[in-house]
Amino acid sequence: MTLDEMNKLLRSELSAVETYKQALEKEQQKFGHEAELQRLNTILTEHQQAAAQLRTQIQQLGGTPVQDSGAWGTWSKIVMGTATLLGDKAALKALKEGEESGLKEYQEVLQDPDTPPEVKPVINSLLARQQAHIQTLDELMTRQ
Repeated sequence: MTLDEMNKLLRSELSAVETYKQALEKEQQKFGHEAELQRLNTILTEHQQAAAQLRTQIQQLGGTPVQDSGAWGTWSKIVMGTATLLGDKAALKALKEGEESGLKEYQEVLQDPDTPPEVKPVINSLLARQQAHIQTLDELMTRQ
């Protein structure tokens, strides 16, 4: 595992933060269910915390954390902008696809034999959060 790979994870988290902010902004303009908005807000907060943890890890490994989500964030914004126009279920599905992509990235880092042992507990906890986010989004989609 390299610092570039860690920064890739950070970019993904920053993209998730941007995407959830956009989704929540649009949902709050509608008359959405308060409980559902709170669950999405919790996921947003957890992505913000994950980004902070990754920044710390990158700095501890002697690297410089990226400052933005790059091309991935731009793509996520486009997808989310389109999805929210199609309805809530489509928006939730787009969010779930992003979570599944992040889950794969964390799994790859954990399987990499070069991943430093001190990084693995952080990655494991972030991976568990991704799994919980997917479950939450599945539950919200079944209510649509």
